Amino acid sequence: MKYAFFLGCLAPVMARQFELSARKVAEKLGVELIDVEDFACCGFPIKSVDQETALLLAARNLSVAESLGLDICTICTGCASTLTEASKELMHNDGLRGKVNEKLRKIGRTYKGNVKVRHFVRILYEDIGPENIKSQVKKSLEGLRLASHYGCHYLKPSDVFDKFEDPEFPRTLDVLISVLGAETVEYEDKTQCCGGVILDVDDKISLAMAQKKLDHVNAMGAEAMVLMCPLCGSVYDRNQRAIERRFNVAYNLPVLFYPQVLGLALGIDPKGLGLDMNRVKTSDLLSKAKSLLDLSLHEN
Repeated sequence: MKYAFFLGCLAPVMARQFELSARKVAEKLGVELIDVEDFACCGFPIKSVDQETALLLAARNLSVAESLGLDICTICTGCASTLTEASKELMHNDGLRGKVNEKLRKIGRTYKGNVKVRHFVRILYEDIGPENIKSQVKKSLEGLRLASHYGCHYLKPSDVFDKFEDPEFPRTLDVLISVLGAETVEYEDKTQCCGGVILDVDDKISLAMAQKKLDHVNAMGAEAMVLMCPLCGSVYDRNQRAIERRFNVAYNLPVLFYPQVLGLALGIDPKGLGLDMNRVKTSDLLSKAKSLLDLSLHEN
């Protein structure tokens, strides 16, 4: 299992802990992530303004991976959606691929349409498999109550992802959390957007959307939120204090990327998973996890 590792723009700036934990977990599970210096923006930020240029940006990245003979693994759901959609279009539309290649040839590139793109969490679910992951758990997270957040682009557009998930009732992240021993918490508006895409346009609406979901998660007694998108992480983790101040509430809810949670269960050192980089402190959650583990060992 070898993939060209597509970091995207957000993760290296706002979610270094996501990248670090993904690398640690991948190494542990035998997934080789190849760094590719020639990758650039996926095209997502300008897609709503100029679809042609966005497609060309995506195609250039796909051509880079194709020249290496590798499929793409990304930890950004926005990048996964954008690159997968471009891959599908260019794979099945010879005319469109020809037009794109006319422009790519100006920079010495071409794309034949052979690259597949998948999010890291989907690779964990499909290639490694929940049962295989379960068999490698060294520190069960039994006793922890965790709320999953899927976000928008891991699920949609569902036809682009070959209907891998039901966007209304997604389960893969919950399954991957459950095999670690933790309890997954159901809550109202689970599949709703985090609001991150409009944060720079109208932070009042964006933070209100996030506050509503945090209220629902908090009401169900979840001890942490688990997600897999750097933008969603920025909203719920980096902006949680801003939400608390604006709405006069207090959550103190840790927000972890799934590879961080998985890494804990696999016995990887918390610092190596970047847990000290999370904006909302994870020390209480880690203490409880350790206490539960010690209690379990004592009882056995």
